[in-house]
Amino acid sequence: MTLRIKDVHLFEGEQLVKRDVCIKDGKIVSVRSQLEGEEGRVLNGEGKFLSPGFIDIHVHLREPGGEEKETIASGTAAALRGGFTTVCAMPNTRPVPDSVESLTLVNEKITHSAHVNVHPYASITTRQLGQERTNFEALQKLGAVAFTDDGVGVQNADVMLEAMKAASKIGATIVAHCEENTLIHSGVMHEGVRSQLLNLPGIPSVCESTQIARDVLLAEQAGCHYHVCHVSTKESVRVIRDAKRAGINVTAEVTPHHLLLDEHDIHEDHGFFKMNPPLRSEADRFSLLQGLIDGTIDCIATDHAPHTEEEKNGTMLHAPFGIVGLETAFSLLYTHLVQPGTITLKQLLDWLTVKPAQIFSLREPCIREGAVADLVLLDLETTHTINRHEFVSKGKNTPFHGWQVVGTPVATIVNGALLWNKEEMKYETKS
Repeated sequence: MTLRIKDVHLFEGEQLVKRDVCIKDGKIVSVRSQLEGEEGRVLNGEGKFLSPGFIDIHVHLREPGGEEKETIASGTAAALRGGFTTVCAMPNTRPVPDSVESLTLVNEKITHSAHVNVHPYASITTRQLGQERTNFEALQKLGAVAFTDDGVGVQNADVMLEAMKAASKIGATIVAHCEENTLIHSGVMHEGVRSQLLNLPGIPSVCESTQIARDVLLAEQAGCHYHVCHVSTKESVRVIRDAKRAGINVTAEVTPHHLLLDEHDIHEDHGFFKMNPPLRSEADRFSLLQGLIDGTIDCIATDHAPHTEEEKNGTMLHAPFGIVGLETAFSLLYTHLVQPGTITLKQLLDWLTVKPAQIFSLREPCIREGAVADLVLLDLETTHTINRHEFVSKGKNTPFHGWQVVGTPVATIVNGALLWNKEEMKYETKS
């Protein structure tokens, strides 16, 4: 099937141009100022912007084992709606993808149900218990994009060092959620002004930064590529910046919610504001943005973490950690960072496409002849209000409900197929 996108704006290098794009057999076959002929389906791009599809290297699809929260089908449908054509799925499933058998199961479910390209993580240790290392070589051959124990920081330094050495031998990446468990003290939000006012136990910033400091030195010793998940504190930014200056192979990500919110946005004790790492101070948020702009932090990832309404609709003392983000990320970042002039559209797109692809050596996201057609069409003019009840994700847990935003993915193309089209208010699904 042939698909033509007419009169759309896109970047060629740093230049914004108007082009017609023709897609056939999954690839871009022509990018020209004007295309002739009427063959195939035509998508009107007038007044719209075309970008390579977004890449999210940190999502929780929950399947197998947590299907009441999310499935591969529902989570990747949410990705389509948010303009993401590739996601990397965290290993906090049941069973954990810590063996050939369990990762094979995950791969089979992805093949059957996923609407976008999904790269699974495998765990660093068996059952994410932080003790016995998994078989990296075998899991990498089965397609593990990298190795992480996800929401559980590896507490034993010797286990982490040996894992990094093993990863270095096969050119793999160790990815870490960084928390020193002895410093958490059953906290449910950032230890600061708001935790005192709400009388809730706090999580100190130092529990994150101390483990990052340990790990970058271990990575230097092992010669390993080390990636830090969802950085949240100014001290963590400083440690990562210093590590990069020292030549250590470390990369890092930040979430939209940590760029846009801080502890002062938590007006009540409600589970929708409970996330890990928590919303930190205003100074932390500013440092994260500066770290992203100066290259200390490499990319943006949503940490999409769906939960059921019953789990999240209550006090932070009992709710699980996490919020959803796939369907709101671009709109929020475009509205609150690009429109005010804090960053450029080109920067935002690079942090959502080029940079995450570089971190894990994924297929280059680009719009040129011969490239695989993973694309998102964006409406950068229309204002809409975020309504969590309209999410296609099973998870509705977001603190951004009711926010007015500008900028919306209106069509998502994966491997040349138009799978989400807002104009028709439908997306193609697998049976």
